[in-house]
Amino acid sequence: MAQATTVKKALAKWEMISEQKANEATEIKLFGQIPPIEKLDNSLSTLINCEKLSLSTNRIEKITNLSGLKNLKILSLSRNNIKTLAGLEPLQDTLEELWISYNLIEKLKGINFLKKLKVLYMSSNLVNDWDEFKRLASLPLLADLAFVGNPLQKKCAPQSNWIQEVSKRLPNLKKVDGVHIVKNED
Repeated sequence: MAQATTVKKALAKWEMISEQKANEATEIKLFGQIPPIEKLDNSLSTLINCEKLSLSTNRIEKITNLSGLKNLKILSLSRNNIKTLAGLEPLQDTLEELWISYNLIEKLKGINFLKKLKVLYMSSNLVNDWDEFKRLASLPLLADLAFVGNPLQKKCAPQSNWIQEVSKRLPNLKKVDGVHIVKNED
């Protein structure tokens, strides 16, 4: 089996292809590396100007080494092997969108640090308990949530019941699973 690609190697390859310096770039795409990235190493700390970082479709298991990403607004970690949201704390002052669908996440512990989060795409994970939604309720700006394909959503059929239940628990949401929420004015 081929050895994993390091973030450092992936960044070097990205610089060569894009003809940009990674430490100056505002958007960096390291998705679908062959062989895949398995670990987020401290090479990420050089991405001081990065606002959008895509690390989707790799084999990353843990969220680590994000403290240098002082300007990151959008983080894409979909289609990896991530089991927990621990490690996002360094992004609490900047992150607005987290794309983390198709992982192995059961609990939302750690999401509550992201007070600027507006968009959370976490479809097809393993969240099974309404108690986890209490953590989402602590996010004042969250407006767009994709959650389809989690066991919790599957238990709450039909779709209209699901959307109604989510909007009751998260009254600030404007969109759930791509469906705009229409609020009834009292």
